[in-house]
Amino acid sequence: MSTDRIEKQVVLRAPQDRVWHAISDSTQFGTWFGVEFDGPFVAGKRMTGRMVPTKIDAEVAKMQEPYKGRTMEWTVETIEPMRLFSFRWHPFAIDPNVDYSKEPTTLIVFELEEVVGGTRLTITETGFDRIPLERRAKAFAANEGGWAKQIELIAKYLAR
Repeated sequence: MSTDRIEKQVVLRAPQDRVWHAISDSTQFGTWFGVEFDGPFVAGKRMTGRMVPTKIDAEVAKMQEPYKGRTMEWTVETIEPMRLFSFRWHPFAIDPNVDYSKEPTTLIVFELEEVVGGTRLTITETGFDRIPLERRAKAFAANEGGWAKQIELIAKYLAR
């Protein structure tokens, strides 16, 4: 098992263009993910997101509630329409008393592939081996579970 990489994959019962908009439109992304952004996703742009409970699943929204209002910095890396969207962030940066800005970021990549019956979405997050040792394992474990939930949330969002 890699300590540097998380990978989640799902076939979503939705056309590729619909999945693309759910991941590349900051408003749609925020609805299922549980964050409000200060603008649209633009390659190379640094942006701020404010955590809000997801509107897709009451159980997950309840888990997100303690973090409501916390801000996070994202830098959009790549936007290749209908195929790939990626960004960088500080993983599991939830302690308001810690300045994460000097830590390395991880890279999150959403890749789409049209398949029989829908669209395959692969989400990878890499770069954990560069996170400070004292919080690396906790960040990896939290995000491993978090991406599993996010796969469920986008599926529910697209099923609406």
